[in-house]
Amino acid sequence: MPKIKVLVCDDSAMVRKILTTELSKDPDIEIIGAVPDPYIARDKIVAEKPDVLLLDVEMPRMDGLTFLQKLMKHYPIRVIIVSSLAERGSEVAMKAIEFGALEVMCKPGSMYSVGDMSEQLIDKIKAVSFVSEERLKMLSARSASAVKSAPATLSMIKTTNKIIAVGASTGGTEALREILERMPTNIPPIVIVQHMPQYFTKTFAERLDSVCKIKVKEADNMEILAPGKALLAPGNRHMQVVRSGAVYYAKLTDGPLVHHQRPAVENLFLSTAQYAGKNAVGVILTGMGKDGAAGMLEMRRAGAYTIAQDEMSCVVFGMPKEAIDIGGVMKISPLNRIPEVIVEAVSG
Repeated sequence: MPKIKVLVCDDSAMVRKILTTELSKDPDIEIIGAVPDPYIARDKIVAEKPDVLLLDVEMPRMDGLTFLQKLMKHYPIRVIIVSSLAERGSEVAMKAIEFGALEVMCKPGSMYSVGDMSEQLIDKIKAVSFVSEERLKMLSARSASAVKSAPATLSMIKTTNKIIAVGASTGGTEALREILERMPTNIPPIVIVQHMPQYFTKTFAERLDSVCKIKVKEADNMEILAPGKALLAPGNRHMQVVRSGAVYYAKLTDGPLVHHQRPAVENLFLSTAQYAGKNAVGVILTGMGKDGAAGMLEMRRAGAYTIAQDEMSCVVFGMPKEAIDIGGVMKISPLNRIPEVIVEAVSG
C-alpha cells in the first residue's frame, strides 16, 4: 500500500520541524514538504499532489482560511487545520469546517503535549486519507456556498493578532504619555495618530520612547506592527493599517487633508476597521473637531472594542464627544483608567 503523502504549511520553522519529525515516525506517512506560506504550498500541491495538507491559520502573505477557500474552489484537497486558533468550538474551527476542512487540531501547548498531538494527528491523517474524490467535490460545493453567504477572513474572526489604534489632538501629547507609560512590554501593536506638524512627530516619539517600557517610534512606510511597539504617524503623512496574511503593516500616504488634518485619525480608524475588525481596540482621546468619529463607528460595526476619554479628563471634549454622539463608543473612561481598560480589552 503506498504511503500517505502529507504537505505541511506553517510559518513557524519550529512547528514544521516538530511535525515533520513526529509524523515521519509512522511508516504509513511520507512528508513530501514543509513550507512557510500558502504561495509556496500552492506550487508544491500542483507539482507533487499530496494526499493531505496540514494547514496553519495565522501566516504571512495569506492567512489559512483565505487559502482554504481558494483551494476548495480550484483544487479540492483533504485539509486538516493545525493551529493555535483551532480550539474546539472556536470561530476559526467552525469557519474552517464550513470552508471544507475535514478536521481541526490544536498545536502542542496547553491542550496537547507534542506526543499526544502527534498520535491524534496521525490518526486523523489516516482517517481523512480515505475521503473520496466525490466527497471532496461535495465539500468544494459546500465551501463555495459558505463563502458566498458569509465570506470570512481573519479580520472577521478574533485571532491572536490584535491591534490598538489611538487617535488624539489638542491635549493628546500628555494623554498619550500617560497611557503609553503604563503599557506592558507584551502589549499588542499600537498605532497612533496625533495631530502634530511635520518634524515634530519624530522628536515626540523619541521623548515617549525614553519614558516608556515599550518601544515608541515614528512609523516608516510598510513597517511591520509588532507586539511591544507603538508607531506614531509622521506629521503631514496619513497612516493606515493594512494586512497581508497574519501580518499587519503601517502604510504611509500623502493624499488630501481629512477633516483639515494630515495625518487624520479617520484614515487610521477606517483602515483598522477594514483590516483588523474584531481584532482591534480603538481609542479616541482629547481633541478639537470630529476627526475619527465616523471611523470609530466603523470600527465598532466591524466588531472592535471602542473606548473614548471622558469629558472631565479631556483638555477639549470634541473628538470623543462626536464619536460618542453617533454611537461609535462602547466604553467611556477617565484618562487614568484607559490603560487598564485597554489591557483588559486585548486580554479578551
